[in-house]
Amino acid sequence: MVDVLYCLWLRQIRSFIRSRGRVISALAQPFLFLTALGLGFAPVFKKAGEGNYFAFLAPGVIGAGILFNAVYSGSDLLWDRQFGFIKETLVAPVSRIWILVGRALGVATVALLQAVLVGVLCLVAGNVLPDAQQIGLALLFALLIALIFAFFGSTLGSIMSDAQSFSQIVNFIVTPLFYLSGAVFPLEGQTTFIRVLALCNPLTYGIDGMRGALSGHFIIPPALSILILTLATILSAIFAQISFSRIRP
Repeated sequence: MVDVLYCLWLRQIRSFIRSRGRVISALAQPFLFLTALGLGFAPVFKKAGEGNYFAFLAPGVIGAGILFNAVYSGSDLLWDRQFGFIKETLVAPVSRIWILVGRALGVATVALLQAVLVGVLCLVAGNVLPDAQQIGLALLFALLIALIFAFFGSTLGSIMSDAQSFSQIVNFIVTPLFYLSGAVFPLEGQTTFIRVLALCNPLTYGIDGMRGALSGHFIIPPALSILILTLATILSAIFAQISFSRIRP
């Protein structure tokens, strides 16, 4: 089992590193978010008395990068199905859930590496210097949301068969998840309807957790956020396992 987990984990890492386009996109997309939104809204944010917008935006940019890359990792599973690699994996003497876990851990590792690189850029731009404990807590939240959306991406990759449709559906789902997470604007002062939608979004808890870990100001109690994210991880893994179990070798 450990060998299978390691092989699948390593395969995800190598697949990411070998794809220059994915590496460039993973780093360029958060940079564009930070530049466009940070420079555009920083004066307004400061004028409203909300403080440093770069420091506020940094966890949102990190969360966005994790969200997009984790969900789009489902396309790897879709291509593996089409090119026959998944058939070789399914005949391995190991439970299918561990196959999913190995893939998810690989995706999460890539997401955390991206989060660290982008986080350094964002925090330097925001002039924020967190200590080791703050960084550790922020990475815990980053890991949980990476696992949630990696399993979610695997679910989509298991039930879909068309790559073009996959991209369209992912964009349809991911965009509202991002904007309804408090990534780019504070949830305080929003309408009740928007706040309810945000609280139904697991990304909200991850971004608030990272933001609170780095700034010391949590909107949602961190213990509650960790509990909700853990439950969401388990549920997303169950749905992924159910979808993946329907694939026939």
